[in-house]
Amino acid sequence: MLGIFNDCFPPIMDGVSVTVQNYARWLNRKCNNVCVVTPSVPGTVYDEEFPVYNYFSLPIPMRKPYRMGFPRVDLPFRSRIGKVGFSLVHAHSPFSSGRLALKIAREQNIPIVATFHSKYRADFERAIPNRMVVDYMVKNVVDFYSQADEVWIPQASVEETLREYGYKGRVEVVDNGNDFAADTRTDLLRSEGRAMLGAGRCEPVLLFVGQHIYEKNPQLIIRSLANMRDRSWHMYFIGTGYAAGELRQMVQSKGLDDRVTFLGQITDREKLKRCYAAADVFLFPSLYDNAPLVVREAAAMHTPSLMAQGSTAASVIRDNVNGFLCSADEQGFTERLVQILADDRLRRAAGDNARATLARSWQDIADEVYDRYMHLVRRRGGMLSA
Repeated sequence: MLGIFNDCFPPIMDGVSVTVQNYARWLNRKCNNVCVVTPSVPGTVYDEEFPVYNYFSLPIPMRKPYRMGFPRVDLPFRSRIGKVGFSLVHAHSPFSSGRLALKIAREQNIPIVATFHSKYRADFERAIPNRMVVDYMVKNVVDFYSQADEVWIPQASVEETLREYGYKGRVEVVDNGNDFAADTRTDLLRSEGRAMLGAGRCEPVLLFVGQHIYEKNPQLIIRSLANMRDRSWHMYFIGTGYAAGELRQMVQSKGLDDRVTFLGQITDREKLKRCYAAADVFLFPSLYDNAPLVVREAAAMHTPSLMAQGSTAASVIRDNVNGFLCSADEQGFTERLVQILADDRLRRAAGDNARATLARSWQDIADEVYDRYMHLVRRRGGMLSA
């Protein structure tokens, strides 16, 4: 059994949970021998092609809808998971699920892969005012990755963050895939998406998808749009998070209620695909993200992104080629967005190049990942077990 471990899984939606879901789905179609291990979400009934083993969890204060898992106290779960013979485990989080994966790897003498996805220090610093405690928690994260057989990162620029934390081992770049990449009905999806959103025929549609948290810089989007009242556009925010209410208040205070729409969290991937296709520009000025899946999802629908120059997330963007870059300040963001909306030809060319350079299918990624898994398993002298 191949085990994919993470601290969240749909219906909790973020880039990592979608990544884990697609890892499991496409690998399972390849070998029919995959499971996911994750904290429980009350009321959730999983309808997946593979087993999902979940364990007791509690809500994380100020981080709705995320949950903290406690596998050690969940005796029925421990009994179930103890009967599973794993060939390899892959941890996508260094916390409860990752520690559990590491424990299983040691007990069963199997390889463990760990992917580094997020800027954990920023999360710790927002929640914990004590620098020493934050440093200690970052040290624990580094200690976790140092014990893995292989450490993977989703794009090369993420290595810098991991090195800053103090990790000294090797890393392997393994791209994220995209479950929209195989769909070529972009024109149809665009017209359906614009109709669904109620967008005017010639009205530029702007889009943000992601957690509504200040680390992702959505407040910069709102401040910049307030400078563009004399131009045609409509902005859509998709997602949820601790700052959602305050962002709505900010929109009201700027007098943008009729031009900014908050759609909440969209878990229907077909509906979300149409939102991406309907958009003219995807706005993502985050300085927090490492390798945001949402940028690749937008690219698959020929929608180019406007991102913060110099950010880790933007390292895959070549300005005016497969997306757009600008300074992460109100004046720079406003001026660049005005430029982009005024040049239809440049915007469309960037969207086409974004799809060509950023949108690999998950099936393609799964083939590469499976080969890497098998190399590790064989190197350990093992084989895939049922």
